[in-house]
Amino acid sequence: MAPPNNRRTGFSKRAQYNAFYAYLAGFVGVVLGCVVLLTSLSDHSAFSGLRGLASDAVAPVGRAAATGRDEGSSFFSAIGGFFTSGARNARLQKETEIARVKLAEAEDLRAENARLKALMGLPVGDIQPVAKARLIASTPSSTRRFATLSVGRAAGVDVGMPVRSPLGLVGRVLEVSSGSSRLLLITDSESMVPVRRADGVDAFAQGNGDGRLHLRLINLGPNPLRPGDVMLTSGSGGLYRPGIAVAVVTELTRDGAFARVLSDPSSSEFVVVERPFAVSLGVPDPDQAPASSGPLAKH
Repeated sequence: MAPPNNRRTGFSKRAQYNAFYAYLAGFVGVVLGCVVLLTSLSDHSAFSGLRGLASDAVAPVGRAAATGRDEGSSFFSAIGGFFTSGARNARLQKETEIARVKLAEAEDLRAENARLKALMGLPVGDIQPVAKARLIASTPSSTRRFATLSVGRAAGVDVGMPVRSPLGLVGRVLEVSSGSSRLLLITDSESMVPVRRADGVDAFAQGNGDGRLHLRLINLGPNPLRPGDVMLTSGSGGLYRPGIAVAVVTELTRDGAFARVLSDPSSSEFVVVERPFAVSLGVPDPDQAPASSGPLAKH
């Protein structure tokens, strides 16, 4: 017959004391736990010192574990970067080599242009501005697009002078007074600017009256323009010097495109007034030419 599971201590004093001390230790532990819990709930900083000691004791283990995680993460990141960044680095190196070649070609073209300009007697350096001014007013919401400059005739500003900002062409002087000037912005419907893409695609940029430019191609045929193309002044007509940024193509049309102006008057606080390109080259103004000039002049 199997012995019963519920065994009593019997008359053994030692077994009775062991059972009593076990129950007593459990009861004391429960009481101490309740006291600690109630104390921590009533005063959150009561055992902060003990928590600090415990945190300091396990801090070395935590630092070692964190270092192991970081090292492991760095190791796997390096492995992954080796496989994922190899092609990217090769592509960047190839682009760097191509850019170095393009830079050398650009330097050669710049030197050649300087020699040709010197041969033709054209000014090589930058054109000296007539005046530097502030745009003090504009008409961004009207069908006509005008702006007001803070300088006028007293600063040497005259009618017809082009005005540009660091971002590109703004317009031309329409009216001049003693201390201020009125500009016709390139976004006005009465403005017409000869422009050109860098590869020689010529067009006229006419203001659309809504802050955009309508680019009309000179040579009809397949439209060579693409969204993102930058249009620059071509220098035709002798008013605007070539190479001034004007607009970026945003939408294609049947005979050209619509473009976003780079030098928005609302974001162009300071501008520069320049002489007309033909005047800066020393070309005389035909309206001011003497009447006695020419082979048929009377003596």
